[in-house]
Amino acid sequence: MANLNRVFLMGNLTRDLELKYGKNGQPVTNMRLAVNRAYTTQTGEKKEEVCFVNIVVWGKQAESCHTYLVKGSAVFIEGRLQSRSWDAEDGTKKSILEVVADRVQFIDRKKKGDDEYSGDADASAPGGAGNDDAPF
Repeated sequence: MANLNRVFLMGNLTRDLELKYGKNGQPVTNMRLAVNRAYTTQTGEKKEEVCFVNIVVWGKQAESCHTYLVKGSAVFIEGRLQSRSWDAEDGTKKSILEVVADRVQFIDRKKKGDDEYSGDADASAPGGAGNDDAPF
């Protein structure tokens, strides 16, 4: 049976981005995305819930995101789920489920400094996981 690991999310950033560099010098930034879901209960009451999702962005795309995105910016993310685990300093085992972004689409025109941009960030992830020119 074939498998599929593809994620599509649209939401708002919960904080400004910090650009870091991995051990190999590759730029990386971590986003926290708030994704809202509105629904109606069986009794007709309208409710809304928020899901917070961790997003990892690599390469030139990380640099573009850091340059143009700020807290509250609306983005569309296309990527894949990744699970990581590690041993914390206190000896406990930690794990996280996150989305590794292949594509980040800037939805609104928030300003960071004097620069303004709306559009795609360049997709460039390690391991050749960049844009594969898929039409969808």
